[in-house]
Amino acid sequence: MSNIEVKNIQGEAVSQAELSSQVFGIEPNVPVMHQVVVAYEASMRQGTHSVKNRHAVSGGGRKPYRQKGTGRARQGSIRAAQWTGGGVVFGPVPRSHAKKANNKVKKLAMRSALSAKLADNELVMLDALKFDEPSTKQAVAVLKALDLYGKRVTLVVDDEAVVEYLSFRNIPKVEVIAVSEANTRNLLDNAVLVMTCDVAKTLEEALA
Repeated sequence: MSNIEVKNIQGEAVSQAELSSQVFGIEPNVPVMHQVVVAYEASMRQGTHSVKNRHAVSGGGRKPYRQKGTGRARQGSIRAAQWTGGGVVFGPVPRSHAKKANNKVKKLAMRSALSAKLADNELVMLDALKFDEPSTKQAVAVLKALDLYGKRVTLVVDDEAVVEYLSFRNIPKVEVIAVSEANTRNLLDNAVLVMTCDVAKTLEEALA
């Protein structure tokens, strides 16, 4: 088991938590993390890039001049690629950029990311995070108490934590994600990863 200090929202250490060594204590597999992050970012691409080839551009219904006798190179259409306003050769067309990663590989990558964060002391564990109503001011106070305000922070909350999501979402450099939406890229793309003990248990159950 891996141990971590648990803090409250006032920034005070209140206890120690035991984390599963299978999820938070493995040797990070960097190539697998890279593979999964590349696949995730590739799948996020819209793939709507497009150009017109010589058949799609307007004009060019007849030969611009006769085949022989002009002294110039023969031309069949003013919309060929070498003409201004002509079609594009081998240009991008709409397509999917999605890359496949197996579920076992995705889980290994997430376990590696969580283990790397814990090993690098970039994981902050809270005993609880509960607001009565949405309040960005209160959320900022929490970050300042934890000495995280101004840093690139990823906060992982419960799926039902709507009030907390609304409180933190407008703070610069803070990304709030639900635990069901957590992925390797979001877990890594920050300076500090913050979650509650309940969220950590949910991740352990999903990734064990």
